[in-house]
Amino acid sequence: MMIAHSVYFTLNDNSPAAVQAMIEDCHRYLAPLPGIVFYASGTCSDVDRPVSDNDYDVALHVVLEDRAALDAYMTAPKHVEFIEKHRSNWKNFRVFDSCVSGA
Repeated sequence: MMIAHSVYFTLNDNSPAAVQAMIEDCHRYLAPLPGIVFYASGTCSDVDRPVSDNDYDVALHVVLEDRAALDAYMTAPKHVEFIEKHRSNWKNFRVFDSCVSGA
């Protein structure tokens, strides 16, 4: 079963430049890691619906092949480096991991 790993970051410095720098580092450090089936990162959307939670600055979505791929992703040196580089600017982050299948 694939694992969807979604992380929503609220930043201390959420200036457009800081948000863009973090997204670029998501692409640089995280997108190429092994075991990824799907990857995307970006900003809060302008979708304004009563059910939409827009309380974040950067969203990261990674779908991995399986639990073993998620475990390897979590300890990958580039993932650890990304965390070390950006964690001081994280006001808050929320992680949602779910088992998923595709059609």
